Amino acid sequence: MEFLSKTNIDFMGKRKLAFTFSAVLVLLSIIFFFARGLNYGIDFTGGTIVEIGYTQAADLSRVRSVLIQSEFNDAIVQYYGSSTDVLVRIPPHEGLNSADISNKLIELLSTTGDSIEIRRVEFVGPQVGDELKEDGGLAMIYALLGILIYVALRFQTKFSVGAIAALAHDVIITVGFFALTQMNFDLTVLAAILAVIGYSLNDTIVVFDRIRENFHNLRKAAPVEVMNVSLNQTLSRTIMTGVTTLLVLLALFFLGGEALHGFSLALILGILIGTYSSIYVASPVALALGVSKLDLMPVVKEGAEVDNRP
Repeated sequence: MEFLSKTNIDFMGKRKLAFTFSAVLVLLSIIFFFARGLNYGIDFTGGTIVEIGYTQAADLSRVRSVLIQSEFNDAIVQYYGSSTDVLVRIPPHEGLNSADISNKLIELLSTTGDSIEIRRVEFVGPQVGDELKEDGGLAMIYALLGILIYVALRFQTKFSVGAIAALAHDVIITVGFFALTQMNFDLTVLAAILAVIGYSLNDTIVVFDRIRENFHNLRKAAPVEVMNVSLNQTLSRTIMTGVTTLLVLLALFFLGGEALHGFSLALILGILIGTYSSIYVASPVALALGVSKLDLMPVVKEGAEVDNRP
């Protein structure tokens, strides 16, 4: 269903302004990444994860205040599934193993007068964290390479460069946001970034597919006109998909608990940037590389009839 019909927005006319805006965001993101770095979670740095069960709803502010006054003042406390389940993430402490940490937690939290139970204690070693960090980075690189090959085979090499430019744009800005805010960057955030890659690619493929069709349908139109027509034709779909996805993510962010804040926020930011990049990064990059109708024309075999109709 198209709720926006016969729009005639000159997207390509603003491509230079969009390039400048994107370049500034990417540059700032890279600066923040190298200057501040990411606030890696226990998944990457190593540490101890303790799941605590309460007989009644736990008061997180009171739990945090108790831990702040102890040697575990850098612990991360959040609900885990329900208000009676609490997850405590504690960075590595020299001289303390998992058993020592769980015993000290029981001792500290018992002072609040609540009845608690240690349900799970997991230790993530620094070496495992480094491996997860390396594997996560490789996963993004392999995903981008696979997408480059896929788009080149389905469309054309110039389109594949545009798609990769848009995806790299989305990933860099999302990571830069986490470097700027110093929010916890763990495996759930990494999973969200990989999901953003998939979403952004899907949106870009829809636009590219319409551009390919219009290069055949609008034979006398210039590439800029074909791009604009295609983007206007897919605008309703792009907005509808983005809005409905954002509604779910906003509900997840506000109602899903603190454990899902990083995950849902990364997706929200990625959806917004991905929608923008599919319009103002992927297509303009392909246009800048000189994509034309000839790039998308099928190769004519020797002896075959050539269609010279206008």
